[in-house]
Amino acid sequence: MTNSERSPEDSADTGVRLRRRSVLASAALAAGAPVSLAAPAHTPGRSAGQRSGAPQHGAAVRLVAVPAERRDISWLRSALQVAVEIEFATIPPYLCGWWSVRNRKCDAARLIRRIVSDEMYHLGIVCNLLVALGGRPRIRDSAPTYPGPLPGGVHPGVEVCLSGLTKPFVHDVMMAIEAPGAPLTDSADDPLSIGLFYEQLLSAFLAAAPDLRTDRQLHERIGEDTLRPVRTLDDVERAIEIIKEQGEGTSHSPADAPRDGHMAHYYAFAEIYHGRQLRETGGEWRFTGPMVPFPDTRPMARVPAGGWKNPPAEAQRLLDAFDGTYAGVLEALDAAWNEGDRHSLRTAVRGMRRLQAPGEELMEIPIAGTRETYGPQFRPRG
Repeated sequence: MTNSERSPEDSADTGVRLRRRSVLASAALAAGAPVSLAAPAHTPGRSAGQRSGAPQHGAAVRLVAVPAERRDISWLRSALQVAVEIEFATIPPYLCGWWSVRNRKCDAARLIRRIVSDEMYHLGIVCNLLVALGGRPRIRDSAPTYPGPLPGGVHPGVEVCLSGLTKPFVHDVMMAIEAPGAPLTDSADDPLSIGLFYEQLLSAFLAAAPDLRTDRQLHERIGEDTLRPVRTLDDVERAIEIIKEQGEGTSHSPADAPRDGHMAHYYAFAEIYHGRQLRETGGEWRFTGPMVPFPDTRPMARVPAGGWKNPPAEAQRLLDAFDGTYAGVLEALDAAWNEGDRHSLRTAVRGMRRLQAPGEELMEIPIAGTRETYGPQFRPRG
């Protein structure tokens, strides 16, 4: 199996390196002062390297520390399981932010909805990669607990929580998750970003050149994208580049327009945070485009460690219903790739959609003595 081979479904893409629209990391404030947007945002009061309830060095950090010549098939399987956990961990906080927006037709809601779909697609990609090596994704057993660090030790110092959409949540959680690891405008690189971890993963794939199995891989439409089995190293490289470029972007100008025309996740979240679209001005990218008004939102409070304590009866009923459905989603995702069953994947997607109604209802129940409301806690039952 060589890099020159192509899968039949992708024959039309032969010779094309997929590049997603992104912006130069020299993006600047609308006022005109250049700033570094690529440096990861850290939780206030928490220094880089401090983590909530986890050791400083996670699995991804340990894997990257392994010498290149020792990165075998077992290493690849371990790294891909970490990738599964990373990709899934982004979905619940993004869903909470999206569900909290009252007007689903506003720019911010559309941006977040598209990014949620992308993250589900990324999860499908890494699950396909793992089963291509004979592995089995562990999604239910590795489901994240919030608040907490990102899996594997990527973006050390970032604490991921569940909350309604606020500017601090956009900056300290959404932008922090997607932040590029080596900002062009800042000498203080992130020790390990998601993109840098995927670069290491791709290098190991290309060096090991493993045989790729197609049984149990899935072929399914997910949002605007189509999940396809990976059959060749070219497929692997293309799939990993999609994840990197959809998330933190590249250093290419948007003039290099890729086929979908969407902004990378990091910069889409930055537009919500700064309230304007990015536009090129004098060779630099600045937030001087049309306004992106911050939306009216349901005031969901940050879910505390351990979940909600002694909620009222109606909130408890909704939490139980939500968490029961969520457990079913996780089980269906496991079954999808353990058995190569696309129907289980569709069951999981339908279950994810059913989470919206109880999630939004929770966001309408006030917390006594505050101006905030309850919200989903994503703690699977059963």
